[in-house]
Amino acid sequence: MGITKKITVLAVGLGLVTLSACGSSGGDADGSGGGSGTVTLVSHNSWAVSKDVVAAFEKQSGYQLKVLEDGDAGQAVNKAVLTKDNPQGDVFFGVDNTLLSRALDNGLFQPYEAKDADLILPEYRVDEDKHRVTPVDSGDVCVNYDKAWFSEHDLTPPKTFDDLIEPAYKDLLVVENASTSSPGLGFLLGTAAKYGDEGWQDYWKKLKANGVKVVDGWEQAYNEEFSGSAGGKQAEADRPLVVSYASSPPAEVVYADPRPDTAPTGVAEGTCFRQVEYAGLLSNAKNPEGGKALLDFLISRTFQDDMPLNMFVYPVREAAQVPEEFVKFGPQAKDPQTMAPEKIAANRDQWVKSWTSLVLK
Repeated sequence: MGITKKITVLAVGLGLVTLSACGSSGGDADGSGGGSGTVTLVSHNSWAVSKDVVAAFEKQSGYQLKVLEDGDAGQAVNKAVLTKDNPQGDVFFGVDNTLLSRALDNGLFQPYEAKDADLILPEYRVDEDKHRVTPVDSGDVCVNYDKAWFSEHDLTPPKTFDDLIEPAYKDLLVVENASTSSPGLGFLLGTAAKYGDEGWQDYWKKLKANGVKVVDGWEQAYNEEFSGSAGGKQAEADRPLVVSYASSPPAEVVYADPRPDTAPTGVAEGTCFRQVEYAGLLSNAKNPEGGKALLDFLISRTFQDDMPLNMFVYPVREAAQVPEEFVKFGPQAKDPQTMAPEKIAANRDQWVKSWTSLVLK
């Protein structure tokens, strides 16, 4: 995602962020034991969590939590693989189904079955024989549109992949680089799922001819190039279509002051691809016990209920709370494109290579 996750990057600085709470005491995540020291989470730069939730983890586990944010999800995964023998932290969060096989094939994680893993919704579970990763959230990568721009230009917003190659939408769409960005890769896989192993390349030729703009990552695309976002308005962006998430519209409502009655952006539901984000205990973690406690916490009700309005993704635990803002402004796509992990693993690298040659050269 990277589930995920995504307007909150505006408020969260890059680099090493220490999230500590007063009054930390001994005790494991289940309240039964005693831990000490620091546990470090490595993540993409859309990580966000409420301070009281961090405080709850630190009090229960006895560990101080540090978070190292390391760029877009694709960049973060690549760096984690390169540093796996001497990792930057204990747990990695933010590898999604588009990049999962890369992480697993490179031995990034060691096995650990998190507490209450049996309460994760079945459709999100993977690698159940080895338990190298734990599902944490889900979200849909979709094209978002600027409602005001389309109203002002008396143009109906696109609804499907096919619409995006129509002349009416020429020079309107900005997407992320599929080789460096998780949503960019998700959008590429969505087109491959829609048009097939061969047809997706012809589709991208038409999309390129229709003036699609490619930038490195989500933050640049959404906050600098997309005219419908708060950041885009400040930057006087001129692209009213962007690859983002189905949960981006409620984020535009939640962070607006005053809050509008309706979201200023919408979702082209016929362009969505379902992502799932995972966390795992890094193979050479310096604090594996702290990492296990953190993984337990990431699927606890405390974290799962808090997560949607911080990272704007959906929980994966049974009975976890979905905010009213999501139901009203950012419901999950009814019929998103999906792809089996095995097919992603078998084709991803070649597809990205072909996409790069086709679109960037």
